[in-house]
Amino acid sequence: MIGIRARLRYRALHLSPPMLLATFYLFFVVLGGFVLWLPWSNNVPLSFMEALFTSTSAVTVTGLVVVDTGATFTMFGQGVLMVLMQLGGLGLMTFAVFVLSAIGVSVGLNQRLILREDLNQSSIGDLLTLVRIIFFVAVGCEIAGAVLLAFVFVPELGWGRGLWFSAFHAVSAFNNAGFGLKSSSLMDYVGDPIVNLVIPTLFILGGLGFMVLGDLYTRRKWRSLTLHSKLMLAGTAGLIVWAFVTFAALEWTNPGTLGGLETTGERLMAAWFQSVTPRTAGFNTLDYSSMHDTTILMTIALMIIGGGSTSTAGGIKVTTFIVLILATIAFFRRRPSLNAFGRSLGVNEVMKVMALMTVSTLIIFVGLFVVSVSHDGDFKRLLFEVVSAFGTVGLSMGETANLDFGGRIAIMAVMFLGRVGPLTLGFFLARHSVAKVRYPAGQVFLG
Repeated sequence: MIGIRARLRYRALHLSPPMLLATFYLFFVVLGGFVLWLPWSNNVPLSFMEALFTSTSAVTVTGLVVVDTGATFTMFGQGVLMVLMQLGGLGLMTFAVFVLSAIGVSVGLNQRLILREDLNQSSIGDLLTLVRIIFFVAVGCEIAGAVLLAFVFVPELGWGRGLWFSAFHAVSAFNNAGFGLKSSSLMDYVGDPIVNLVIPTLFILGGLGFMVLGDLYTRRKWRSLTLHSKLMLAGTAGLIVWAFVTFAALEWTNPGTLGGLETTGERLMAAWFQSVTPRTAGFNTLDYSSMHDTTILMTIALMIIGGGSTSTAGGIKVTTFIVLILATIAFFRRRPSLNAFGRSLGVNEVMKVMALMTVSTLIIFVGLFVVSVSHDGDFKRLLFEVVSAFGTVGLSMGETANLDFGGRIAIMAVMFLGRVGPLTLGFFLARHSVAKVRYPAGQVFLG
């Protein structure tokens, strides 16, 4: 018995950081599923598969569900979901390192390497500082959001239930999880100014990334910001404006969405909410199954792009999308390097973008293929669900709850890979080696 434990400990210590990170997430997915499956976590009979799916969705901060969260789970079960969302949104290693540093335990090199993978950083310098920023920013934003949302939920639901709703939705929103305690998400509040301001603000802050928030707090001037912060802020603003204008133009007269609202103010608020939620937030105030195909296609594109690095958001990330565009422009203009805001980007960034896009595309296509084989449904709806799972968004056109066992397993796998990260998967599968031989140049005709 001692020999078996020693071998297991030896193997764990010699796992690569990406593999250890994936193992930690998988462990909490299974543990969360088991706790949610227990009788005191739910009000109605719940299969272990349904509990495991919900746990996967919470840890990966996705928000896709196969049961009604508010009706199915007790307050204890909903509290478990809040913990899982917080762990998944801020990162498991972030919590572990913060607790260790708070009690005075030193964080070793192995832990820093895993934390680097979890936070998608290129170095291990200043990681502890970044962890503290992440924790205090998250708690501060969630408390402020809960206080503001209480002005909506307390008058409607009473003090106890209203405060609980406020805290749950604040945590869900900041972590870009998309879990709601009503079966209609936030559709009942399509015209409420507080909900339409607070919830989007929370998931925009969470989606910008903690490095950007920390940069804004310490430097406060545009010229002093890092290149990453400038790209994130400019890219996020551009995507929001483009999505808002496009969504309003496409859905303004649709009686199932904006056209069914009474006032222009409600239409503008609904267009604003739907323009920011696809980039991994998961809440909705309109019915996505009633939207035009063009709007669905735009939403799919936004879900793939996602939010920022070192954030609670998923997707390929805004900076990846921007670098991809810059590389394309540089190629056609015959420029040897990429330039943005007076800074240049090297070949490594372009190679990373290419790897990320390739692996992400494969995950989406393989996931869509498996779900299509397992479930004979509308192709557009299935594509929407798979992309929502990969981007850890949580928006749904209603197909996820109708999937069979195989389809749900596929969606769970896509959610997990979307949260752990395509690059982490690629590093895990690849063998690290240094080329010792240089071959003569060859020519391949492309395009």
